[in-house]
Amino acid sequence: MGVPDYILRMRRHVGHELLWLPSVSAVIRNDAGELLLGQRSDDGRWSVISGFVEPGEQPATAVVREVEEETGVRVEPVRLSSVVSHPHTYPNGDRCEYLNLGFHCRLISGFARVNDDESLAVRWFPMDALPELDAHARLVIGRALDPDEAAWYLPAGRSWDDLTVVG
Repeated sequence: MGVPDYILRMRRHVGHELLWLPSVSAVIRNDAGELLLGQRSDDGRWSVISGFVEPGEQPATAVVREVEEETGVRVEPVRLSSVVSHPHTYPNGDRCEYLNLGFHCRLISGFARVNDDESLAVRWFPMDALPELDAHARLVIGRALDPDEAAWYLPAGRSWDDLTVVG
């Protein structure tokens, strides 16, 4: 749980310099239509449940693992809904560029709870009462809940800085 050892080892060599990392995010709704979010322990922000893809691990397996590790909830990926590269700077100055695969997931079982040290809180939110979310979380949620079943990606020649996310 938390930051994988191989990333900690890389950080010892590169300090706060930019790392390119594969990641996954999950958009999960319960039977009441509420959205599962976690409050991050590193910066206190609410966000979709996300995490690293481990070496040799398939992204769909990673999203199932990350959701269960962080929330105690079991999910099944329904579809890949977004693919986007986005920057993130952590409060300690570590800089990352994440290649993030967003998945729309189906709730299978479990009760949402803080299940590791990566979250301060885990909670189901009604769609009309979401907390403040960053641009990446809004994009992942919007694309996962879009009735268009095609996976969304930023068109060729465009960058994250070009993207305006409404929400």
